[in-house]
Amino acid sequence: MATIRRAGFGTIFELEDSKVGIGTDAATHTLQALGNIRSEDATDIGISSLSTYQGFVDKQARFTTGQIDNQSQSGSTSGEIVIDGDVTVSSATTFTSGPQHLTVTDTFTLPSGDTNSREEKPTAGSLRFNQDFATLEFYTGNNWATVNAITDIQNSPGSAGRMVVFGGEDNPLSGSVKRTIQYQNIHTKGNTILFGSTQDCGGAVGGVSSEIRGVMAGRTSVSESMEYVTLASTGDSIDFGDLSGNREHLGGVSSSTRGIFAGGLTPSATNIMEYVQIMTLGNAVDFGDLTTTEAGASTGSNGTTGIICSDGKIQEITIASTGNSVNVGNDLFSGSYKPGGASSGTRVMWAGGYNGGSGATDYIVNASIRGIDFASIGNATEFGTLTRKRNQVGGGGSRTRGVWMGGRVEPSPSWVNIIDYVSLQSGGSAEDFGDLLHEVTNPYPVSDCHGGLGGY
Repeated sequence: MATIRRAGFGTIFELEDSKVGIGTDAATHTLQALGNIRSEDATDIGISSLSTYQGFVDKQARFTTGQIDNQSQSGSTSGEIVIDGDVTVSSATTFTSGPQHLTVTDTFTLPSGDTNSREEKPTAGSLRFNQDFATLEFYTGNNWATVNAITDIQNSPGSAGRMVVFGGEDNPLSGSVKRTIQYQNIHTKGNTILFGSTQDCGGAVGGVSSEIRGVMAGRTSVSESMEYVTLASTGDSIDFGDLSGNREHLGGVSSSTRGIFAGGLTPSATNIMEYVQIMTLGNAVDFGDLTTTEAGASTGSNGTTGIICSDGKIQEITIASTGNSVNVGNDLFSGSYKPGGASSGTRVMWAGGYNGGSGATDYIVNASIRGIDFASIGNATEFGTLTRKRNQVGGGGSRTRGVWMGGRVEPSPSWVNIIDYVSLQSGGSAEDFGDLLHEVTNPYPVSDCHGGLGGY
């Protein structure tokens, strides 16, 4: 073997039979080096395979074509990775990367699927393409948020955040039912606009929603019907399926994929909870039981945890997993009945309610806005007041704003078309938002952004 010495080299290069050995005179490969090898900046072009070993770290790797095959060993790259062509990582390879910069000259494919195929509890920062929205979305650590929704709401406040209002009773004493569906943007003050009509659902319904679809259930004088609307487009509701039995005055909590209807009148109060997959038509399925029978409960969620408040008790459920509710705290008013709930994703508030009395002149109705933070679930605290005392209020919210609408004013009694709003972050006294199309009790609003769904 020939030995080549050069000034400045601290080792010997050996060349024999077209093989180069560094630190060895018995090279078995075209290039073989023994000892530690360090490269500050290496560019590899035309690699058809890459073999490595545990602990191999490449400062920069450039792959124009071929296959990364780790020979069933683990390895990693750090620094900058540039991919100019198609690169396949073999199934037997454990290959991780932690690049400072990733440059792709052609296309880069992310995991994709519809809303129902989302992971329930991914790692915060996870990125995917949502086929239902045709947009990128990421997991905040609490819920999935669409990338374009955040941009849209910042640049064009009227482009996202639709609130759709189901039903209501225009004369609860006679059981008169409103089948009107109304809508308004939750971030823009103003009166509601006609959206469409329901088929069978109406009056004191319950509601759940995702970013795409709103589902209502029940009817005054009780019905088992469920109907849905597409929130982005006006029109009449469409049959969704049936509850397990006739109910009215239901509460509803939901995530991006699942909606849960809780309690209600059958005509007596019940502790039933049932759920639906919001994007899949079909009948409701048993979820579990409330700790007590409830009707007209206020509700809110952050996409993971559902809060149900009625009759002075605060109950909690985990939306993704079936099971019974758990008592976690108390309302400020021991007998509070039919307040309206709204959630920002970090906080859930409820407002108004009836606190006792057996006749019209004995009703005790409040204007209080109170609630809890999801980070410290427990007894309710005071946040502010409505513009007017009332019960049988409809409530809904976005990441920033809570709204309360309609309701019954005592002791007349009479019903109103008032819509109030507050900042869910700061609380305080409510301000006028606008008016409903009708003076009603028990309207049920849902939105494409409740609990911060969609990132707004």
